Amino acid sequence: MRVIHQTPLRVRLKSEYIDETLNKTFFLEKIRALEIVKNASVNIKNSSCTVVFNSKATQKDIDTILAIDIDAYKETKVYEDKQLSKNGIVRSASSLAISSLIPKRAGKVVTTVAVSPLLLEGAKDLVTEGVNSTVLESLAVGISLYRGDLIAANSTNLLLELGEYIEHSVEQKSDELLKELIKPDVEKVWILKDLVEVEVPFNSLKVGDLVVVNAGDVIPVDGHITEGVCVINSASMTGESLGQKKQRGDRVLSGTVLEEGRVKIWAESVGAETATARVSEYIENSLKEKSKTQERANSLADKLVPVTLSLAGFSYLATKDLERVASVLQADYSCALKLATPVAFKSSISKLGKEGVMVKGASILENLSEVDTFVFDKTGTLTKGDLEVSDVISFCDDWSEEKILNLAASAEEHYFHPVAQAVVDAARKKEFVHIHHDEVEFIVAHGVATEVDGKRVVIGSRHFLEDDEKIDFNGHKEKITQKEREGKILLFIGFDKQLLGMITLNDEVRENAKETIRDLKSLGVENIVMLTGDNEDRALEIAKEVGIDEVYCDLKPIEKAEIVQELVDAGKKLCFVGDGINDAPALMKAHVGISMAKGADIAKASADISLLRDDIKELVSAKRIANRTMELVETNYKITVGANSAILLGATLGKLSPVMTSLLHNGTTVGLLLNAIRGVK
Repeated sequence: MRVIHQTPLRVRLKSEYIDETLNKTFFLEKIRALEIVKNASVNIKNSSCTVVFNSKATQKDIDTILAIDIDAYKETKVYEDKQLSKNGIVRSASSLAISSLIPKRAGKVVTTVAVSPLLLEGAKDLVTEGVNSTVLESLAVGISLYRGDLIAANSTNLLLELGEYIEHSVEQKSDELLKELIKPDVEKVWILKDLVEVEVPFNSLKVGDLVVVNAGDVIPVDGHITEGVCVINSASMTGESLGQKKQRGDRVLSGTVLEEGRVKIWAESVGAETATARVSEYIENSLKEKSKTQERANSLADKLVPVTLSLAGFSYLATKDLERVASVLQADYSCALKLATPVAFKSSISKLGKEGVMVKGASILENLSEVDTFVFDKTGTLTKGDLEVSDVISFCDDWSEEKILNLAASAEEHYFHPVAQAVVDAARKKEFVHIHHDEVEFIVAHGVATEVDGKRVVIGSRHFLEDDEKIDFNGHKEKITQKEREGKILLFIGFDKQLLGMITLNDEVRENAKETIRDLKSLGVENIVMLTGDNEDRALEIAKEVGIDEVYCDLKPIEKAEIVQELVDAGKKLCFVGDGINDAPALMKAHVGISMAKGADIAKASADISLLRDDIKELVSAKRIANRTMELVETNYKITVGANSAILLGATLGKLSPVMTSLLHNGTTVGLLLNAIRGVK
């Protein structure tokens, strides 16, 4: 293997030996056994392996993984994964037909051959795992064969093969519902290098590259358009079927298709950090993760196996009737309990994925169903985040409003943040004159800094300028307070330790925010909380407008996470919705964290659920489907226990033959699986 992309906490490896013959289960177990490894996944199609670490990996850690002998994990050297095949059905059906037409002794030989795979599998499981459902089924068929009841042995074997085939095909279909969301990787891309377009491998892309995308191409990175106009089909990522016009400053997602035009995109996220890669990672998690409900179902299924075996023993001691024993052994709970629940979760996660709501796994959906408190960061969630400059105010006679706006726009024009874009757009409407400056420094959650003619320029929040940069705000506080009371977003400009002025911006509340909050409450959410850095007057005004129950205002970034922790400690089942860099800690502390479509990458990485469509109404879809999924799972759970208990009782009392028991048992399991894959409405 060789390294093709690496960050401190993740490495992507490639090898021509990673192909269809690799047994992924055993290979990944070897990697995951390393102490520093948090998770690992394999992409057979691209011959690659991605490893995620618990902490910063050293070169020694990487070398340990590179030294793993892939050839030792080829399928010829380990047990093969079960493949979907009709061979068992054909074999058992043929045995049933032939054994009834030939002498009984010959028929017994044919039947023994037909049922031997089941008997061998049961014997192997008995040695390696103890008594389980396969052991019970093989015992039932073995007893019928011992008694010479070839019709019962072959019929039961046929029903078991048929039931297993249907179960696996249903489970496979539920996996495919998720896998169809994954788009093929791009192998080659065009970038602008030294003013010349060159084709480079996709895996060599770096943050900051200018990627050139033409009509018909799949966009390979998450980023912002720096040049050109185009029409993008985002159906694969957001569910929006109609093409959308995009131009300079607009954000685009990997995996979407450029239908018309030609653009240059500044790469903000590449490789494993793109939206497409996150979708793939979410799907990997969804396919393997078990929820608390699934663990409960598995535990119950395992505990009921001895019950079934004990009843079979009791039946034999009471009646000496081996046919009745064979019937009892058929009435097992495992299949329905262990398969229906994950299929239901996968179907719901797939449904949400098609609507542009990416859920990391079954346990996340389960946690969301339990949420009773939603906490919103205001800007970009309850509000649109599409800002517009309303006023430019100068505090210095030597600097006009127009010159202050040009200075701010010059520093902000390469920074794709809603505030920065609003300032640049406002300057362009007034014949923007660029002011030459040195390299711009981005200060997370504060603003930007640069130098003009050797003097420091700082642009950002009041806290940044007044507390960190020690710029004097005296003499201007009354005017600042007035604008705060009007609900304006304020951006301050400092030059050479002097406050030059401020730019005020508007951010409108989303039209459907009130409806969204009302619908969340109808789905069992008891409390809606808003966190904001706004002053109290503006915060209460918005709260009243959209129906917020509880408001925390005048907050600094770190205080949001502290409030979330306080609510969690108070026993609230809490979902936090945010979009900014400073929301990441709060997203991680909540039971469920949801990031908005236009949010910062770190917010999306920290979140359990990511919205790919900029529509707050999708929160309602996520909560509704989470609730209904748990209702479906509970319904299937009760039916499984009730139906199989009735079948077990009937078999114990001698009312059901082995064939009838197998038919009822497998029929119930398949019905529950079909109900699970049908999912929620």
